[in-house]
Amino acid sequence: MQYSKDGITVAVVLDKYKPKRNGLYPVRIRVTYRRQRQYYPTGKDLTLEQWERIPLTRNRDLKTIRESIANSFDIVRQNVDELATLAGFSFEALNTRLKSGATDTINTAFRAKIADLNEQNRVGNAIVYNNVLKGLERFAGDKIRFDVVTVEWVKKYEKFLHSEDKTTSTIGIHLRTLRTILNEARRSGIIKESQYPFGRGRYEIQAGEGRKLALTLDQIGKIARYEDGSDATAKYRDYWMFLYLCNGINMADCVKLKYGDIVNGELCFVRQKTERTTRTRKEIHVIVSEPMQKIIDRRGNVPEPDNYIFPVLTGNETALEQKRKTQYLTRAINKRMTMIGKALGIDHISTYTARHSFATVLKRSGANIAYISESLGHQDLKTTENYLASFEREEREKNAELLTKF
Repeated sequence: MQYSKDGITVAVVLDKYKPKRNGLYPVRIRVTYRRQRQYYPTGKDLTLEQWERIPLTRNRDLKTIRESIANSFDIVRQNVDELATLAGFSFEALNTRLKSGATDTINTAFRAKIADLNEQNRVGNAIVYNNVLKGLERFAGDKIRFDVVTVEWVKKYEKFLHSEDKTTSTIGIHLRTLRTILNEARRSGIIKESQYPFGRGRYEIQAGEGRKLALTLDQIGKIARYEDGSDATAKYRDYWMFLYLCNGINMADCVKLKYGDIVNGELCFVRQKTERTTRTRKEIHVIVSEPMQKIIDRRGNVPEPDNYIFPVLTGNETALEQKRKTQYLTRAINKRMTMIGKALGIDHISTYTARHSFATVLKRSGANIAYISESLGHQDLKTTENYLASFEREEREKNAELLTKF
């Protein structure tokens, strides 16, 4: 990837002079102008061998990295091109534009967001934004100006997504992601308030109702006791039960739990999903009940403080590799739990069912809704902040005991 205009060159390079501690080399975008050079991050690191392979590779992970690097390159290239066209190029002007995400197209704004998310190793969010961008480009092309995105335009985009057989929930994700980009553009002054299409009296995004996936304690008990003689069934059943017992923990958080997170008989962790989106770092506390401890004893690593509890990650993976391993395990659990569900006559059991069931079991028991919200790590601070300030360990112990009465 290389570009040149009016004495300015843009190229993707591997910074072989500044290897990281893990032995990988950062991939950067180099801009050269009047014999001066500045480098811009892509958020990606490669080995020398991967760098040689990446132009023509068919490897899925490397292709994803290549696409991300190309997105970063396109952002820098487009801004250089626009500044050169205006006869006003300078590194100061380029840095200002890149920092603010200044652009006249939705596409470039999305790519800037994707690059930023990858830089922060928020791979899951980057994938979502990339998928939404692909949908937008199928609908309106690769140069969507901000000024064309009106209420009517958004309505047509919604109809387009329906024509692709997207569910209401998926359409909501696409539209909320687009709204986030427009919110950032509004804050940056790229669009005026009068141009903003979302909100009351404009376009309001519908919320998907979703399916009721909660199980009863009797059904959970049947799952806990289910055996078919298969080691794989027992293993993935144990993982599912741990998710349920551990406050309906998300798989992405579960695989990152370490033995050092167990303090005085409680697992203490922060949800990956909300770690960067709340002002105060709030830990979730879960009593390690007897059934949880038995699962850890059966399935866990050697109990050393720095070891992950479960043998899924090693700690040497890139953010993308972590995502892939987590997705693989989630699919394996869901596949096996579907088989268990069919055997027990229970419809659709998945990792999400474990989370939903945890919340519903507590709700049926009469637990305070604020406690449930906090236990799940939700961000509804208005209803939880005051109450949870006085919630003690005894309450957590009582609810931990309740969850195991199957």
